[in-house]
Amino acid sequence: MPRGRLRVYLGAAPGVGKTFAMLGEGRRAKERGRDVVVGFVETHGRLHTEELLEGMEVIPRRTLVHRGATFTEPDVDAVIARAPKIALIDELAHTNVPGSKNVKRWQDIEEILDAGINVISTVNVQHLESLNDVVQQITGVPQRETVPDEVVRRADQIELVDMSPEALRRRMAHGNVYAPEKVDAALSNYFRVGNLTALRELALLWAAGKVDEQLDRYRADHGIATTWEARERVVVALTGGPEGDTLVRRAARVAARTKGADLLAVHVTRADGLAGGDPANLSRQRTLVESLGGTYHQVVGDDIPRALLDFARGVNATQLVLGASRRGRFAQILSRGVGVETTALSGSIDVHMITHDEAKKGRRRPERHRAALTGTRRLAGWIVAVVGLPALTAALIPFRNHLSLPSEILFFLVMTVGVALIGGMWPAITAAVGGSLLLNFFFTPPVGEFTISDPENLFALIVFVLVAAAVSTIVDLAARRTREAARATADAEVLSTLAGHVLRGESAVSALLTRLRETFALISVTLLERLPDTGRVPDDQTDPAAWRVVATSGGTPCPTPSEGDTDVVVTEADRMRTALLAAVSHDLRTPLASAKAAVESLRNDEIDWSPEDHRELLATADESLARLDRLVANLLDMSRLQAGVLGLALQAVALEEVVPRSIDDLGPLRERVEGDISIELPEITADPALLEWVLVNLMANAIRYSPPEAKVLITASRHGDQVEIRVIDRGPGIPPDAHDRVFLPFQRLGDRDNHTGVGLGLALSRGLAEAMGGTLVPDETPGGGLTMILALPISSRAVTL
Repeated sequence: MPRGRLRVYLGAAPGVGKTFAMLGEGRRAKERGRDVVVGFVETHGRLHTEELLEGMEVIPRRTLVHRGATFTEPDVDAVIARAPKIALIDELAHTNVPGSKNVKRWQDIEEILDAGINVISTVNVQHLESLNDVVQQITGVPQRETVPDEVVRRADQIELVDMSPEALRRRMAHGNVYAPEKVDAALSNYFRVGNLTALRELALLWAAGKVDEQLDRYRADHGIATTWEARERVVVALTGGPEGDTLVRRAARVAARTKGADLLAVHVTRADGLAGGDPANLSRQRTLVESLGGTYHQVVGDDIPRALLDFARGVNATQLVLGASRRGRFAQILSRGVGVETTALSGSIDVHMITHDEAKKGRRRPERHRAALTGTRRLAGWIVAVVGLPALTAALIPFRNHLSLPSEILFFLVMTVGVALIGGMWPAITAAVGGSLLLNFFFTPPVGEFTISDPENLFALIVFVLVAAAVSTIVDLAARRTREAARATADAEVLSTLAGHVLRGESAVSALLTRLRETFALISVTLLERLPDTGRVPDDQTDPAAWRVVATSGGTPCPTPSEGDTDVVVTEADRMRTALLAAVSHDLRTPLASAKAAVESLRNDEIDWSPEDHRELLATADESLARLDRLVANLLDMSRLQAGVLGLALQAVALEEVVPRSIDDLGPLRERVEGDISIELPEITADPALLEWVLVNLMANAIRYSPPEAKVLITASRHGDQVEIRVIDRGPGIPPDAHDRVFLPFQRLGDRDNHTGVGLGLALSRGLAEAMGGTLVPDETPGGGLTMILALPISSRAVTL
């Protein structure tokens, strides 16, 4: 079912007419034949608002009692059951009464949207989380009810309900907002002209930011690369050099000439890490930019002028500030430079070339760049090899009667090593081979022929070639390692920039996606969440119903991973660590304490333990340590599985061989299992060892929750192109609404059983099943109990991963 659409009416203060506008839109939709209901509207006793409710279908509210007082809240279940086309629900930021289904009303609305119902709601700017402290500073009134900005930004449509401060104060004076006895106090406190003006500006600026996002998405969707000067945006390019401070301040002055202009600083890092600036300078300049109200960005690109312009066009910039070149005159003759090239390609973007003191000092390259072999150095190596060797030969020919062959070989070896240091391996190897031929022809008897009469001369020439090749290989290897280190440094700088934006208070998800899009010059970046109950979908990478768009930046989001050019799997590491710490706190302490107590008792010389007590203490220690071993093994397997590094060896497997081995692995518990596996079943594709582990875990789990007298049954049957293995127990079962929750790692259903481990078994079993191309889902056992269904594909040939 497609998700419903959210429309939000945003106002600067109470009384501007948000609820009135929402009801007016609802009535117009109803007149057009749309199915509209009122889920919750707070009229505050305003006569004109109440008039708009006449003739509208109103869903009865839920009544709750809290601390002796009676309250009403929207009945979410009733709205979903009614299934209208549009539901009107007021006050998006409202905090629900304790005991309600959700803590916040925006969570109620999210639930209704997920049911495919369109929602129209309202919110005031003072309730936006990011502006909460600003509003308190302006008005002196703290706002305890807030809504995350991202919730409002995700709305499909935002309508700004605007009203001048004077008009709003007149409405209040006429009694159209508050009761007469409250008007004077409101006008002299919260509703002062200055407060209302500031709140209005906040609302306008926040809405303008949303409009910017919509404009960026429209331009991306329609492939518009030209700049639309809807708003002044000044981009300053930073190289990491000392002149950056001057450029930032100059760009800030340029931006300050236009009210509401944006200041953005950008640093281009080459993909190979060879164009990074001084980290200390960049860090200081980033702080300066942000102190001036701007934002700092970092992008990756090998062509610096094009990377700068791609970024500038991507943010719809109108002006670009560059520093005058720090290169020497000779370098400027060889190439036009970044400034000239950027100006030539800028199109409608105005480029400002700013002079500075550093322009007179030349460009100082970082030390790490000298070891990396650029294209220029390789070309120079070839030139030295082609020109230098003939020149050296010509210089040595007049002295060949005075020099021995070893001396001449040393001259050529020095030339070859020089070529290796300049141009790397291949120019040096070419120089070594060419040098050996020149030595042979011009300096080795008989001179003038490609023959060698003395075996010692042949040996000397072979050693010469080997030494030259070894030196060139070492130089090339050192250059590669330097380049890899530089690339890793560049990646670390990008990650540091991304993390810095989050730590500075930006919304984590939206800031991360925006920075990723800018950094790698992408059209759009989308965070997708896999929805539950998709285990039976053959290929959910291409199924839009299996995914939900959590957040996006840029153009039209990709509804599935398969539609993106690149997909990266992310995990909920923080949530996993928190759950792990909470879950293992007991399960680690218990066996450790038991084993420690048993060992300390055995070591106590003051007690004379009987042989029976001695055996019992050893058994306790052994059992406790075995539990620890299983726990650690499960934790390691789960971590490898989630990191995507758990090795699999998929092959054709016969169930009639694996199932009996799995039952035997249960030890004494195998007497409580009955197997019914037909030898006529086709082979399946699986990892035999992991499949055996999964079956043992499922059977052990079934035995644990089955009555002592009941046996666990394991059966298998073919269904289409899969074989389903069923592990059936007669235990208490699991409620249908908890079927997915039972597979969450580090949790046990209901947290009632505190002696059976941290709840990794089923989570790991499902993960292994999916890794082998199968599924693991629970079902109810007829007559009571739980059936775990492991479905694996039928094998056609052996596959090794």
